[in-house]
Amino acid sequence: MKAKLLLVDDDPTLRELLGKYLREHQFEVIEAPSGRDGLRLAYHHRPDLILLDVMLPSMDGWEVCSRLREMTDVPIIMLTAKAAEDDKLRGFRLGVDDYVTKPFSFAELVARIQAVLNRRRAQSDDSEILVHGDIVLNLKTFQATLNGEPLDLTPTEFRLLEALMRRKGGVVSDETLMREVWGSDYNDPSLVRRYILLLRKKIERRPSDPVWIRTVRGFGYRLGPVSLPNRDAASTEQNLES
Repeated sequence: MKAKLLLVDDDPTLRELLGKYLREHQFEVIEAPSGRDGLRLAYHHRPDLILLDVMLPSMDGWEVCSRLREMTDVPIIMLTAKAAEDDKLRGFRLGVDDYVTKPFSFAELVARIQAVLNRRRAQSDDSEILVHGDIVLNLKTFQATLNGEPLDLTPTEFRLLEALMRRKGGVVSDETLMREVWGSDYNDPSLVRRYILLLRKKIERRPSDPVWIRTVRGFGYRLGPVSLPNRDAASTEQNLES
């Protein structure tokens, strides 16, 4: 099956030439002339990879990338004339997979596309499943379950739970959660607290007396024990933590 690419660029000549070249190399190509069109087409077509220009009208590539990361972890390769190190670092902080500066070789771009796609395909099924007690996250399908029952999580709630689960019960600071869930440009601990509360409402039997998502006062948050304690033990531990 052909890999489906979404090309988001406001230069019609580049879209025509690059789109033709990619199709000749056995890719299915969808084209978008603006950031807003790119978001709409990404939602409807679910591409395997997105080629995203930075300098776009009305909504630039940085904002498009940030919004994409709210709904998907699709690989993103930035295409831009901005070659400064700060720009590249900004892109990687937002979660892009590669950064290609203009002008570029079409052949090199195809090689980079294949490399990114191959890295994704090389991930084993085991690496795409996170388990903590009765909580299971499927990172490929973005499905979450608790005790076998589906959890209706938003993309941000899913990434927040993923960040906690990857620590295997270790404490995760507000700063780490902000960086991994929202990106380094965010510095608002109240955002973390708000989403922790939203996540608790969907996971905990009693959100005001949480068992799964624990507050460790002065440090951050951690997931509770794999084996649920009785309520007395839970209350004792909660008193020590929050």
